[in-house]
Amino acid sequence: MAWGYGSRGRLLGIITKIFPCFPFPARGISMRTLMKTLFFAVSLGLAALSPAAQKPDVILITVDDLNDWIGCMGGHPHVKTPNLDRLAARGILYTNAHCQAPVCNPSRTSFLTGLRPSTSGVYSLDASFRKNPELKDHLTIHQAFKAAGYITFSTGKVYHMLSDKQDKEAATFGIGGDMGPTRKKKLVNTPSSHPALDWGPLDITDEEMPDSKVSQSAIGFLNQARAQPLFMTVGFSRPHVPLNVPQKWFDMYQPADYAVPGTLPAFSENDRDDCPRASWYLHWILPEPRLKFLRESNTWASKVHAYLASVCFVDAQIGRVLDAVEKSPNAANTIICLLSDHGYHLGEKEISGKNSLWDVSTRVPLILTRPGISGGVKNASAVELLDVYPTLASLAGIKVKAKLDGKILPLDATLDPARTAITCQGPYNQTVRTATHRYIRYMDDSEELYDHASDRFEHKNLAQDPAQTATKETLRKLLIAEPKAPLPGANVRLSTLIEGVPYWEGKPIKPGDPIPEL
Repeated sequence: MAWGYGSRGRLLGIITKIFPCFPFPARGISMRTLMKTLFFAVSLGLAALSPAAQKPDVILITVDDLNDWIGCMGGHPHVKTPNLDRLAARGILYTNAHCQAPVCNPSRTSFLTGLRPSTSGVYSLDASFRKNPELKDHLTIHQAFKAAGYITFSTGKVYHMLSDKQDKEAATFGIGGDMGPTRKKKLVNTPSSHPALDWGPLDITDEEMPDSKVSQSAIGFLNQARAQPLFMTVGFSRPHVPLNVPQKWFDMYQPADYAVPGTLPAFSENDRDDCPRASWYLHWILPEPRLKFLRESNTWASKVHAYLASVCFVDAQIGRVLDAVEKSPNAANTIICLLSDHGYHLGEKEISGKNSLWDVSTRVPLILTRPGISGGVKNASAVELLDVYPTLASLAGIKVKAKLDGKILPLDATLDPARTAITCQGPYNQTVRTATHRYIRYMDDSEELYDHASDRFEHKNLAQDPAQTATKETLRKLLIAEPKAPLPGANVRLSTLIEGVPYWEGKPIKPGDPIPEL
Protein backbone atom coordinates (compact mmCIF):
# COMPACT_ATOMS: atom_id res chain seq x y z
CA MET A 1 0.00 0.00 0.00
CA ALA A 2 1.41 3.37 -0.99
CA TRP A 3 1.55 6.09 1.64
CA GLY A 4 1.78 9.72 0.67
CA TYR A 5 2.76 12.72 2.77
CA GLY A 6 -0.91 13.39 3.47
CA SER A 7 -1.31 9.85 4.85
CA ARG A 8 1.70 10.29 7.08
CA GLY A 9 0.30 13.58 8.28
CA ARG A 10 -3.08 12.05 9.06
CA LEU A 11 -1.46 9.14 10.93
CA LEU A 12 0.77 11.50 12.86
CA GLY A 13 -2.30 13.56 13.75
CA ILE A 14 -4.09 10.46 15.06
CA ILE A 15 -1.09 9.45 17.17
CA THR A 16 -0.67 12.90 18.68
CA LYS A 17 -4.35 12.98 19.60
CA ILE A 18 -4.06 9.63 21.36
CA PHE A 19 -0.74 10.50 22.99
CA PRO A 20 -0.78 14.31 23.32
CA CYS A 21 2.12 14.44 25.77
CA PHE A 22 4.50 12.42 23.59
CA PRO A 23 7.15 14.60 21.82
CA PHE A 24 6.61 13.54 18.20
CA PRO A 25 8.59 15.46 15.56
CA ALA A 26 6.41 17.72 13.45
CA ARG A 27 8.37 17.52 10.20
CA GLY A 28 10.81 15.35 8.32
CA ILE A 29 9.67 12.04 9.73
CA SER A 30 9.83 9.00 7.45
CA MET A 31 7.02 6.46 7.28
CA ARG A 32 9.33 3.77 8.64
CA THR A 33 10.25 5.94 11.64
CA LEU A 34 6.62 6.90 12.10
CA MET A 35 5.55 3.23 12.25
CA LYS A 36 8.31 2.48 14.77
CA THR A 37 7.19 5.47 16.81
CA LEU A 38 3.60 4.26 16.67
CA PHE A 39 4.65 0.83 17.86
CA PHE A 40 6.60 2.37 20.73
CA ALA A 41 3.72 4.67 21.67
CA VAL A 42 1.23 1.81 21.67
CA SER A 43 3.63 -0.24 23.82
CA LEU A 44 3.88 2.68 26.20
CA GLY A 45 0.10 2.89 26.33
CA LEU A 46 -0.22 -0.83 27.06
CA ALA A 47 2.44 -0.54 29.76
CA ALA A 48 0.37 2.20 31.38
CA LEU A 49 -2.46 -0.33 31.67
CA SER A 50 -0.26 -3.03 33.19
CA PRO A 51 -0.67 -4.03 36.87
CA ALA A 52 2.58 -2.26 37.76
CA ALA A 53 1.28 1.03 36.35
CA GLN A 54 -2.00 0.67 38.21
CA LYS A 55 -0.24 1.22 41.52
CA PRO A 56 -1.85 4.05 43.46
CA ASP A 57 -0.43 7.52 43.68
CA VAL A 58 0.61 8.21 47.29
CA ILE A 59 0.66 11.66 48.85
CA LEU A 60 2.10 12.25 52.31
CA ILE A 61 1.34 15.65 53.83
CA THR A 62 3.28 16.75 56.91
CA VAL A 63 2.46 19.67 59.17
CA ASP A 64 4.83 21.20 61.72
CA ASP A 65 3.76 21.60 65.39
CA LEU A 66 0.08 20.83 64.81
CA ASN A 67 -1.60 19.50 67.96
CA ASP A 68 -5.19 18.24 68.23
CA TRP A 69 -6.63 21.69 67.53
CA ILE A 70 -8.51 20.56 64.46
CA GLY A 71 -12.27 20.31 64.29
CA CYS A 72 -12.53 16.55 63.93
CA MET A 73 -10.30 15.97 66.99
CA GLY A 74 -12.06 18.47 69.25
CA GLY A 75 -8.89 19.90 70.79
CA HIS A 76 -10.18 23.47 70.71
CA PRO A 77 -13.88 24.38 70.67
CA HIS A 78 -13.60 27.22 68.12
CA VAL A 79 -10.89 26.15 65.68
CA LYS A 80 -11.82 26.32 61.99
CA THR A 81 -10.30 23.54 59.86
CA PRO A 82 -12.80 22.65 57.11
CA ASN A 83 -10.21 21.00 54.87
CA LEU A 84 -8.66 18.79 57.51
CA ASP A 85 -12.17 17.84 58.55
CA ARG A 86 -13.22 16.92 55.02
CA LEU A 87 -10.09 14.76 54.65
CA ALA A 88 -10.96 12.94 57.87
CA ALA A 89 -14.53 12.50 56.62
CA ARG A 90 -13.14 10.65 53.60
CA GLY A 91 -10.95 8.21 55.51
CA ILE A 92 -9.63 7.06 58.88
CA LEU A 93 -8.79 9.45 61.71
CA TYR A 94 -6.44 7.87 64.26
CA THR A 95 -7.49 9.58 67.47
CA ASN A 96 -4.70 8.07 69.59
CA ALA A 97 -1.66 8.56 67.32
CA HIS A 98 1.70 9.61 68.78
CA CYS A 99 5.09 10.80 67.59
CA GLN A 100 8.28 8.98 68.59
CA ALA A 101 10.04 12.15 69.78
CA PRO A 102 8.49 15.50 70.77
CA VAL A 103 10.87 17.58 68.66
CA CYS A 104 11.30 18.00 64.92
CA ASN A 105 14.43 16.20 63.68
CA PRO A 106 14.15 12.95 65.67
CA SER A 107 10.43 12.71 64.94
CA ARG A 108 10.82 13.25 61.20
CA THR A 109 13.84 10.99 61.02
CA SER A 110 11.77 8.32 62.73
CA PHE A 111 8.75 8.28 60.43
CA LEU A 112 10.80 8.82 57.25
CA THR A 113 13.16 5.94 58.07
CA GLY A 114 10.66 3.74 59.92
CA LEU A 115 13.07 3.52 62.87
CA ARG A 116 12.72 4.57 66.49
CA PRO A 117 15.17 7.09 67.95
CA SER A 118 16.28 4.25 70.22
CA THR A 119 17.28 2.33 67.07
CA SER A 120 18.85 5.17 65.05
CA GLY A 121 20.42 7.15 67.88
CA VAL A 122 18.81 10.38 66.59
CA TYR A 123 17.34 12.22 69.60
CA SER A 124 18.25 15.84 68.92
CA LEU A 125 17.95 18.60 66.33
CA ASP A 126 21.56 18.40 65.19
CA ALA A 127 22.15 14.76 64.25
CA SER A 128 21.76 13.00 60.89
CA PHE A 129 20.86 9.31 60.95
CA ARG A 130 23.49 8.65 58.27
CA LYS A 131 26.12 9.28 60.96
CA ASN A 132 25.08 5.90 62.33
CA PRO A 133 27.25 3.42 60.37
CA GLU A 134 24.55 0.76 60.73
CA LEU A 135 22.20 2.97 58.72
CA LYS A 136 24.61 3.90 55.95
CA ASP A 137 22.45 2.12 53.36
CA HIS A 138 19.08 2.11 55.13
CA LEU A 139 16.22 2.92 52.77
CA THR A 140 14.14 5.99 53.57
CA ILE A 141 10.51 6.00 52.50
CA HIS A 142 11.45 8.03 49.40
CA GLN A 143 14.14 5.55 48.42
CA ALA A 144 11.80 2.60 48.90
CA PHE A 145 9.16 4.12 46.61
CA LYS A 146 11.72 5.19 44.03
CA ALA A 147 13.20 1.67 43.95
CA ALA A 148 9.68 0.35 43.31
CA GLY A 149 9.31 2.43 40.15
CA TYR A 150 7.61 5.52 41.57
CA ILE A 151 8.31 9.08 40.61
CA THR A 152 9.28 10.71 43.92
CA PHE A 153 8.74 14.40 44.59
CA SER A 154 9.14 16.34 47.81
CA THR A 155 8.41 19.98 48.53
CA GLY A 156 8.48 22.13 51.66
CA LYS A 157 9.70 21.00 55.07
CA VAL A 158 9.62 17.20 55.11
CA TYR A 159 13.11 16.21 56.21
CA HIS A 160 14.71 18.32 58.93
CA MET A 161 18.07 17.97 57.20
CA LEU A 162 19.43 16.32 54.06
CA SER A 163 23.17 15.92 54.35
CA ASP A 164 23.78 12.72 52.40
CA LYS A 165 24.00 12.49 48.62
CA GLN A 166 21.80 9.42 48.39
CA ASP A 167 19.04 11.18 50.36
CA LYS A 168 19.26 14.27 48.17
CA GLU A 169 18.88 12.04 45.12
CA ALA A 170 15.94 10.07 46.54
CA ALA A 171 13.42 12.54 45.12
CA THR A 172 12.99 15.54 42.91
CA PHE A 173 12.76 18.49 45.29
CA GLY A 174 10.52 21.50 44.89
CA ILE A 175 11.09 24.38 47.28
CA GLY A 176 12.70 24.05 50.69
CA GLY A 177 11.02 24.55 54.04
CA ASP A 178 10.97 28.14 55.25
CA MET A 179 9.75 29.43 58.63
CA GLY A 180 9.68 33.06 57.53
CA PRO A 181 8.83 35.76 57.20
CA THR A 182 10.00 37.19 60.52
CA ARG A 183 9.79 40.81 61.62
CA LYS A 184 12.86 43.00 62.06
CA LYS A 185 11.22 44.24 65.22
CA LYS A 186 9.22 41.63 67.10
CA LEU A 187 5.64 42.28 68.08
CA VAL A 188 6.12 40.43 71.39
CA ASN A 189 9.04 41.12 73.71
CA THR A 190 9.64 37.54 74.86
CA PRO A 191 12.47 36.56 77.25
CA SER A 192 14.31 35.11 74.24
CA SER A 193 15.53 37.44 71.49
CA HIS A 194 15.11 34.69 68.90
CA PRO A 195 13.17 36.21 65.97
CA ALA A 196 10.99 33.10 65.62
CA LEU A 197 9.58 33.61 69.12
CA ASP A 198 6.98 36.09 67.97
CA TRP A 199 3.30 36.11 67.08
CA GLY A 200 0.82 38.43 65.42
CA PRO A 201 -0.60 39.43 62.01
CA LEU A 202 1.46 40.24 58.93
CA ASP A 203 0.62 42.88 56.35
CA ILE A 204 1.26 40.58 53.38
CA THR A 205 -0.78 38.34 51.08
CA ASP A 206 -1.14 34.58 51.35
CA GLU A 207 0.91 34.21 48.17
CA GLU A 208 3.92 35.73 49.92
CA MET A 209 3.87 33.08 52.64
CA PRO A 210 6.28 30.12 52.18
CA ASP A 211 3.52 27.56 52.80
CA SER A 212 1.48 29.05 49.96
CA LYS A 213 4.47 28.53 47.68
CA VAL A 214 4.72 24.94 48.93
CA SER A 215 1.10 24.20 48.05
CA GLN A 216 1.59 25.80 44.63
CA SER A 217 4.71 23.70 44.07
CA ALA A 218 2.77 20.53 44.90
CA ILE A 219 -0.12 21.54 42.62
CA GLY A 220 2.27 22.24 39.77
CA PHE A 221 3.83 18.80 40.03
CA LEU A 222 0.44 17.11 40.29
CA ASN A 223 -0.55 18.75 37.01
CA GLN A 224 2.43 17.33 35.13
CA ALA A 225 1.88 14.37 32.82
CA ARG A 226 3.67 11.18 33.88
CA ALA A 227 3.73 7.52 32.99
CA GLN A 228 4.75 6.26 36.46
CA PRO A 229 2.87 6.29 39.76
CA LEU A 230 3.66 9.22 42.06
CA PHE A 231 4.93 9.34 45.63
CA MET A 232 4.79 12.96 46.75
CA THR A 233 5.56 14.49 50.12
CA VAL A 234 4.33 17.99 50.96
CA GLY A 235 5.64 19.67 54.10
CA PHE A 236 3.94 22.71 55.65
CA SER A 237 5.70 24.84 58.29
CA ARG A 238 2.80 26.54 60.07
CA PRO A 239 1.73 26.47 62.87
CA HIS A 240 5.44 26.33 63.79
CA VAL A 241 6.75 29.62 65.19
CA PRO A 242 6.84 32.45 64.31
CA LEU A 243 3.06 32.48 64.59
CA ASN A 244 2.78 35.22 61.97
CA VAL A 245 0.24 34.90 59.15
CA PRO A 246 -1.76 37.46 57.14
CA GLN A 247 -4.35 39.51 59.01
CA LYS A 248 -7.37 37.83 57.37
CA TRP A 249 -6.70 34.59 59.28
CA PHE A 250 -6.71 36.45 62.59
CA ASP A 251 -10.03 37.99 61.54
CA MET A 252 -11.55 34.50 61.45
CA TYR A 253 -11.77 34.62 65.27
CA GLN A 254 -13.44 36.83 67.86
CA PRO A 255 -12.00 37.48 71.36
CA ALA A 256 -14.43 35.01 72.93
CA ASP A 257 -12.98 32.29 70.67
CA TYR A 258 -9.52 32.50 72.22
CA ALA A 259 -10.24 33.69 75.76
CA VAL A 260 -7.96 31.91 78.23
CA PRO A 261 -7.98 29.68 80.05
CA GLY A 262 -11.66 29.06 79.29
CA THR A 263 -11.18 27.89 75.70
CA LEU A 264 -8.37 25.44 76.53
CA PRO A 265 -9.98 22.08 77.42
CA ALA A 266 -6.69 20.47 78.51
CA PHE A 267 -5.64 23.29 80.84
CA SER A 268 -5.74 22.97 84.63
CA GLU A 269 -4.33 25.34 87.25
CA ASN A 270 -1.31 24.10 89.23
CA ASP A 271 -1.17 21.04 86.99
CA ARG A 272 2.48 20.29 87.82
CA ASP A 273 2.04 20.08 91.57
CA ASP A 274 2.15 16.27 91.38
CA CYS A 275 4.78 16.05 88.61
CA PRO A 276 8.40 15.20 89.51
CA ARG A 277 11.15 17.78 89.15
CA ALA A 278 12.59 15.65 86.36
CA SER A 279 9.68 16.65 84.14
CA TRP A 280 11.39 20.05 83.84
CA TYR A 281 14.63 18.45 82.57
CA LEU A 282 12.95 18.02 79.20
CA HIS A 283 12.16 21.73 79.05
CA TRP A 284 15.08 23.04 81.11
CA ILE A 285 16.29 26.05 79.12
CA LEU A 286 14.24 26.63 75.98
CA PRO A 287 13.40 29.86 74.16
CA GLU A 288 9.66 29.12 74.27
CA PRO A 289 8.12 31.22 77.06
CA ARG A 290 6.63 29.64 80.16
CA LEU A 291 3.01 30.21 81.11
CA LYS A 292 4.31 32.51 83.85
CA PHE A 293 5.63 34.96 81.24
CA LEU A 294 2.49 34.75 79.09
CA ARG A 295 0.36 35.69 82.09
CA GLU A 296 2.60 38.45 83.40
CA SER A 297 2.93 40.03 79.95
CA ASN A 298 -0.79 39.60 79.16
CA THR A 299 0.08 37.79 75.91
CA TRP A 300 -1.39 34.35 76.59
CA ALA A 301 -4.65 34.99 74.71
CA SER A 302 -2.81 36.64 71.83
CA LYS A 303 -0.57 33.58 71.43
CA VAL A 304 -3.58 31.28 71.40
CA HIS A 305 -5.18 33.60 68.82
CA ALA A 306 -2.04 33.50 66.67
CA TYR A 307 -1.87 29.71 66.85
CA LEU A 308 -5.53 29.40 65.81
CA ALA A 309 -4.93 31.80 62.92
CA SER A 310 -1.85 29.83 61.82
CA VAL A 311 -3.78 26.56 61.92
CA CYS A 312 -6.56 28.15 59.87
CA PHE A 313 -4.03 29.40 57.31
CA VAL A 314 -2.30 26.03 56.87
CA ASP A 315 -5.67 24.29 56.63
CA ALA A 316 -6.41 26.45 53.60
CA GLN A 317 -3.10 25.45 51.99
CA ILE A 318 -3.88 21.79 52.61
CA GLY A 319 -7.25 22.40 50.99
CA ARG A 320 -5.57 23.69 47.83
CA VAL A 321 -3.58 20.46 47.54
CA LEU A 322 -6.67 18.32 48.19
CA ASP A 323 -8.56 20.21 45.48
CA ALA A 324 -5.74 19.53 43.01
CA VAL A 325 -5.70 15.84 43.89
CA GLU A 326 -9.44 15.60 43.33
CA LYS A 327 -9.01 17.11 39.84
CA SER A 328 -6.03 14.91 38.93
CA PRO A 329 -6.46 12.05 36.41
CA ASN A 330 -5.62 9.45 39.06
CA ALA A 331 -7.85 10.88 41.80
CA ALA A 332 -9.79 7.62 42.20
CA ASN A 333 -6.55 5.72 42.79
CA THR A 334 -4.75 8.02 45.23
CA ILE A 335 -3.77 7.37 48.84
CA ILE A 336 -3.44 10.44 51.07
CA CYS A 337 -1.82 10.41 54.49
CA LEU A 338 -1.59 13.51 56.67
CA LEU A 339 0.31 13.85 59.92
CA SER A 340 1.97 16.31 62.27
CA ASP A 341 5.50 15.73 63.55
CA HIS A 342 4.46 16.37 67.19
CA GLY A 343 2.01 18.36 69.29
CA TYR A 344 2.31 21.76 70.95
CA HIS A 345 1.58 23.30 74.37
CA LEU A 346 -0.16 26.64 74.71
CA GLY A 347 -0.09 26.95 78.50
CA GLU A 348 -0.99 23.38 79.45
CA LYS A 349 1.39 22.03 82.12
CA GLU A 350 2.68 25.63 82.54
CA ILE A 351 4.68 25.70 79.29
CA SER A 352 4.40 26.64 75.63
CA GLY A 353 6.07 24.67 72.86
CA LYS A 354 6.74 20.94 72.72
CA ASN A 355 9.49 18.72 74.17
CA SER A 356 7.32 17.05 76.83
CA LEU A 357 6.11 13.46 77.23
CA TRP A 358 2.46 14.32 77.86
CA ASP A 359 -0.40 13.90 75.41
CA VAL A 360 -0.36 17.60 74.50
CA SER A 361 3.12 17.16 73.02
CA THR A 362 3.11 13.55 71.75
CA ARG A 363 -0.41 13.18 70.35
CA VAL A 364 -0.81 14.22 66.73
CA PRO A 365 -3.35 14.29 63.91
CA LEU A 366 -2.97 11.23 61.66
CA ILE A 367 -5.42 10.76 58.79
CA LEU A 368 -5.35 8.11 56.06
CA THR A 369 -7.54 7.84 52.98
CA ARG A 370 -7.31 5.18 50.28
CA PRO A 371 -9.47 3.91 47.42
CA GLY A 372 -12.43 1.89 48.64
CA ILE A 373 -12.10 2.88 52.29
CA SER A 374 -15.17 3.81 54.33
CA GLY A 375 -15.20 7.51 55.17
CA GLY A 376 -15.55 9.11 58.59
CA VAL A 377 -13.94 6.21 60.45
CA LYS A 378 -12.24 6.78 63.81
CA ASN A 379 -9.77 4.36 65.36
CA ALA A 380 -8.71 4.79 69.00
CA SER A 381 -5.89 2.22 69.04
CA ALA A 382 -2.53 3.53 70.24
CA VAL A 383 -0.58 3.93 66.99
CA GLU A 384 2.72 5.53 66.08
CA LEU A 385 4.02 7.73 63.29
CA LEU A 386 6.48 4.88 62.78
CA ASP A 387 3.57 2.93 61.32
CA VAL A 388 3.14 5.30 58.37
CA TYR A 389 6.12 4.03 56.32
CA PRO A 390 5.23 0.31 56.41
CA THR A 391 1.54 1.08 55.92
CA LEU A 392 1.97 3.25 52.81
CA ALA A 393 4.44 0.77 51.34
CA SER A 394 2.04 -2.12 51.97
CA LEU A 395 -0.94 -0.29 50.45
CA ALA A 396 1.19 0.44 47.37
CA GLY A 397 2.23 -3.21 47.08
CA ILE A 398 5.87 -2.46 47.88
CA LYS A 399 8.02 -4.98 49.72
CA VAL A 400 10.54 -2.88 51.61
CA LYS A 401 14.04 -4.30 51.72
CA ALA A 402 14.78 -2.78 55.09
CA LYS A 403 14.01 -3.68 58.68
CA LEU A 404 11.38 -1.29 60.03
CA ASP A 405 10.23 -0.77 63.61
CA GLY A 406 6.64 0.18 62.75
CA LYS A 407 3.52 -1.92 62.13
CA ILE A 408 0.74 -1.75 59.57
CA LEU A 409 -1.94 0.67 60.78
CA PRO A 410 -5.42 -0.74 61.45
CA LEU A 411 -7.58 0.04 58.44
CA ASP A 412 -10.98 0.14 60.12
CA ALA A 413 -12.49 1.22 63.44
CA THR A 414 -11.56 -1.96 65.32
CA LEU A 415 -9.80 -1.14 68.60
CA ASP A 416 -6.62 -3.12 69.20
CA PRO A 417 -5.93 -2.90 72.97
CA ALA A 418 -2.55 -4.58 72.55
CA ARG A 419 -1.06 -1.77 70.48
CA THR A 420 1.20 0.73 72.22
CA ALA A 421 2.97 3.97 71.29
CA ILE A 422 6.38 4.83 72.71
CA THR A 423 7.83 8.34 72.74
CA CYS A 424 11.23 9.37 74.10
CA GLN A 425 13.13 12.55 74.81
CA GLY A 426 16.70 11.33 74.79
CA PRO A 427 17.33 7.66 75.50
CA TYR A 428 16.45 7.76 79.22
CA ASN A 429 13.16 9.67 79.29
CA GLN A 430 10.44 7.45 77.86
CA THR A 431 6.67 7.17 77.86
CA VAL A 432 4.30 4.48 76.70
CA ARG A 433 0.72 5.19 75.67
CA THR A 434 -1.95 2.51 75.45
CA ALA A 435 -5.65 2.70 74.73
CA THR A 436 -6.27 3.42 78.42
CA HIS A 437 -3.10 4.69 80.13
CA ARG A 438 0.04 6.77 79.88
CA TYR A 439 3.14 5.85 81.86
CA ILE A 440 6.26 8.07 81.96
CA ARG A 441 9.64 7.15 83.37
CA TYR A 442 12.29 9.86 83.61
CA MET A 443 16.04 9.37 83.66
CA ASP A 444 16.22 9.72 87.44
CA ASP A 445 13.61 6.90 87.77
CA SER A 446 10.81 9.26 88.81
CA GLU A 447 7.44 8.39 87.30
CA GLU A 448 4.02 9.53 86.18
CA LEU A 449 0.94 7.44 85.50
CA TYR A 450 -2.38 8.61 84.06
CA ASP A 451 -5.63 6.71 83.61
CA HIS A 452 -7.28 8.06 80.47
CA ALA A 453 -10.57 6.36 81.23
CA SER A 454 -11.14 8.85 84.06
CA ASP A 455 -8.51 11.54 83.33
CA ARG A 456 -8.49 12.41 79.63
CA PHE A 457 -6.21 15.42 80.04
CA GLU A 458 -3.65 13.84 82.39
CA HIS A 459 -4.24 16.06 85.42
CA LYS A 460 -3.84 13.46 88.20
CA ASN A 461 -0.54 11.58 88.50
CA LEU A 462 -1.25 8.11 89.97
CA ALA A 463 2.36 6.92 90.10
CA GLN A 464 2.51 7.04 93.91
CA ASP A 465 -0.81 5.22 94.41
CA PRO A 466 -0.09 1.71 95.82
CA ALA A 467 -3.20 0.41 94.05
CA GLN A 468 -1.55 1.21 90.72
CA THR A 469 1.68 -0.75 91.31
CA ALA A 470 0.74 -3.69 89.09
CA THR A 471 -0.40 -1.43 86.24
CA LYS A 472 2.79 0.60 86.54
CA GLU A 473 5.00 -2.49 86.44
CA THR A 474 3.20 -3.86 83.39
CA LEU A 475 3.62 -0.61 81.50
CA ARG A 476 7.25 -0.16 82.54
CA LYS A 477 8.13 -3.46 80.85
CA LEU A 478 6.93 -2.03 77.54
CA LEU A 479 9.62 0.68 77.47
CA ILE A 480 12.79 0.24 75.41
CA ALA A 481 15.21 -1.58 77.72
CA GLU A 482 18.46 -0.88 75.85
CA PRO A 483 18.11 2.26 73.73
CA LYS A 484 20.96 3.24 71.46
CA ALA A 485 23.13 6.05 72.80
CA PRO A 486 22.83 9.46 71.12
CA LEU A 487 24.94 9.85 67.99
CA PRO A 488 28.20 11.79 68.49
CA GLY A 489 27.81 15.55 68.73
CA ALA A 490 24.10 15.49 69.54
CA ASN A 491 23.21 18.22 72.05
CA VAL A 492 20.46 20.53 70.83
CA ARG A 493 17.30 20.02 72.89
CA LEU A 494 18.70 16.81 74.32
CA SER A 495 18.29 15.73 77.94
CA THR A 496 20.46 12.81 79.01
CA LEU A 497 22.10 11.11 81.99
CA ILE A 498 25.87 10.87 82.48
CA GLU A 499 27.20 8.89 85.47
CA GLY A 500 23.96 9.47 87.34
CA VAL A 501 23.87 13.23 86.70
CA PRO A 502 21.17 14.72 84.43
CA TYR A 503 22.45 16.90 81.60
CA TRP A 504 20.64 19.41 79.41
CA GLU A 505 22.35 20.25 76.10
CA GLY A 506 25.65 18.96 77.41
CA LYS A 507 25.56 20.88 80.71
CA PRO A 508 24.96 19.24 84.11
CA ILE A 509 21.82 20.00 86.12
CA LYS A 510 22.75 20.08 89.79
CA PRO A 511 20.24 19.09 92.48
CA GLY A 512 19.97 22.64 93.79
CA ASP A 513 19.75 24.37 90.42
CA PRO A 514 16.54 26.42 90.14
CA ILE A 515 14.22 25.67 87.26
CA PRO A 516 14.85 28.41 84.65
CA GLU A 517 11.85 30.69 84.23
CA LEU A 518 12.07 31.27 80.50
